[in-house]
Amino acid sequence: MKTLGQRIKKIRKDRGILQVDLAVRAGISTGYIGSIEQGLRYPSLKVLQKIAKILKTPLSKFLE
Repeated sequence: MKTLGQRIKKIRKDRGILQVDLAVRAGISTGYIGSIEQGLRYPSLKVLQKIAKILKTPLSKFLE
C-alpha cells in the first residue's frame, strides 16, 4: 500500500511538475514537500487541498 506522500509524488511526476514548482504554487517550502513525499510529515487539510488543486486531482485520489 502506498503512503500519502508516495501518491502525491507519483501524481506530481505524472503531471510533470517539479517539487519546487509545487511548493511555490502551494506557498510552502520545498523541504516540506520533500518531507511529505518521504512520509516524514503529514500536511494539514488546508495544504492537502492546495496540493490537490494544483495537481488537478480530487482529494480522494490521495486516500486510495
